[in-house]
Amino acid sequence: MPKRDPTLFTAAPLPVSVLDDGERLACLRLIRSAQVGPATFRELINHCGGAREALRALPELSRRAKNPIRICPEEDAEAELDAARKCGARPVFTIEPGYPALLAVIDAPPPMLYVKGRTELFTKPAIGIVGSRDASAAGIKLSRQFARELSISGFVIVSGLARGIDAAAHEASLDGGTVAVLAGGADIVYPPEHAALQAQIAEGGCLVTEQPPGFVPRAKDFPRRNRLISGLSLGVIVVEAARRSGTLVTARFAGEQGREVFAVPGHPLDPRAEGTNQLLKSGATIATEPQDVLDTLAPQLQRRGLGLSEGPDTEQRSVSSPAPPAQRPEPSDSERARVLSALGPHPIDIDEVVRATALGAREVRIVLMELDLAGEITRHGQQLVSRSPR
Repeated sequence: MPKRDPTLFTAAPLPVSVLDDGERLACLRLIRSAQVGPATFRELINHCGGAREALRALPELSRRAKNPIRICPEEDAEAELDAARKCGARPVFTIEPGYPALLAVIDAPPPMLYVKGRTELFTKPAIGIVGSRDASAAGIKLSRQFARELSISGFVIVSGLARGIDAAAHEASLDGGTVAVLAGGADIVYPPEHAALQAQIAEGGCLVTEQPPGFVPRAKDFPRRNRLISGLSLGVIVVEAARRSGTLVTARFAGEQGREVFAVPGHPLDPRAEGTNQLLKSGATIATEPQDVLDTLAPQLQRRGLGLSEGPDTEQRSVSSPAPPAQRPEPSDSERARVLSALGPHPIDIDEVVRATALGAREVRIVLMELDLAGEITRHGQQLVSRSPR
């Protein structure tokens, strides 16, 4: 399975600094405002120099975009943060230290996560283990074996707290450290029978979600959760997966994020092995024992400066106060028209838009930010944009 090089489509880095309560509140208000997605949040912070400044600039930006933006009221954001405190979760934003370094470098990472538990686990190398909810006894045994031995070797085990393979991986790695990525709020237990396991992970591991407290997951929220599982991990091990399993979505995200995809081969007659066997045909790395994973990831750990008994050094983002951007003229109406005319219904790389318009990258990104706020464009990830259908 070919992997993309994530450095090829990484957006401009966000400034990172310790946030005070006011800036945290401003960040949440910005995220919860209409038309502000992950990419637009990043562009607003980079353009304005901080969340407070972005909130102050949003009315003028929406005026230029000819689309009044509903800004999240302060009381709504305060109520959400209060609900998080009551359930023991706290927000971590991309612009502050403590945000998972591996997740921060994927395309359009969630601007904020709610975390509950041992956040120091984010500084250790992590591996995802995912698979079928309707797992076989052999699949459960393999999941536990991989999770236990990789945990002993120093890896944090990341999974989605689902039935079957996920639950087995979490249970086997509770002592060494496990991260459960939730599709709903940190106070929502899903599936219900995992209430005790979720409580154990909150105590000795870490719960992670991009959803607010009280949010009950829907079917469409699980692929978003799967994207975080792979984003938090150096690689993902697929133990069992049917041909149309949602687990394969996690493998696809891992490939797009430049992460290693491992597949445990299964019996050709077992439908729960169709997906994993297909991954192997597509180029995934075969894993019949935990040592296969350790051997494959060893060079990557060395390149990244990671040790299995210590946290990352080179992966940690430096902490610095965000400086206000230099004041330069805003893009003109003619420049906006050039960018819009360069876009069509087919997704195109932002770099191609820069070339087609002969404008600077900064001007193009500002225009795209305004068009995003106006609902004129659709972002497809991997720095691809298209004109929204009318």
